[in-house]
Amino acid sequence: MEKKTIQSNRVEISYRDVGKGDTTLFFVHGSYIDQTYWDKQVDFFKANYRVITIDLPGHGASGKHREQWSIEGFGDDVVNVIRELKLKNVILIGHSLGGSVILFAAVKEPSSVIGFIGVDNFKMAGTPLPKEYQDQVETIKQNLQTNFAETNERYARMALLTPQTPPEVSDRVVKDYHNAYKPMGIPTTLEVFDFYKKEQELLPKLNFKLFLINVDYIPTLEEPLKRYPANGYKVFHMEGTSHYPMLENPGRLNELLNQAILEILSA
Repeated sequence: MEKKTIQSNRVEISYRDVGKGDTTLFFVHGSYIDQTYWDKQVDFFKANYRVITIDLPGHGASGKHREQWSIEGFGDDVVNVIRELKLKNVILIGHSLGGSVILFAAVKEPSSVIGFIGVDNFKMAGTPLPKEYQDQVETIKQNLQTNFAETNERYARMALLTPQTPPEVSDRVVKDYHNAYKPMGIPTTLEVFDFYKKEQELLPKLNFKLFLINVDYIPTLEEPLKRYPANGYKVFHMEGTSHYPMLENPGRLNELLNQAILEILSA
């Protein structure tokens, strides 16, 4: 599939635009990976929808020359692509960090966005990490400064992959985490640890129901979800994969995405 580019805040963004339809599915990847993680979803949905994927700045084939990096800045990039391509009836789909990115975009561009689907995120929405993990977080923050690549690789193995993850998936993820762009990675990762505060602020501003497709290797706390999204929520549970269901079980993920999309459109 041919990749194209758009300028956003003086950085070139690589994107793909395939398929046709009245509804646009806009996929946003997570930390340190790229739009090709969505290939199986693009192939599945392009027959019935217009499908957009992007490489966030600092990732994949997109530009890296930005003085200040933030999750909100990534959200602005998504909004800029929506406006540049004049997209309508957009369902935003974000994996991991991409869920935080599209949370900003959904709040900033309510006229174009009709739905929101998170993939393996908001498992502790609006909730700080328990105190027993705070020391670990401080250690990770320090190690990011001194040994960025090894710290990322260790985190991926420990928190994002499982002993059952196929080697080809583990190798791909670990390589991407090891090779991540440090000037972007440090500030955005540090922001993740306190992002629960932004979730408390932004989730109540969503104009529509929050849909989540979460893998149960780490459970989803539903009590916060009963409090923060103003228009309710629904969690589709997946089993048997790590943090990367689009690679490990794309068929099942596509089924659940299709269910969520049809619910959004019927509403």
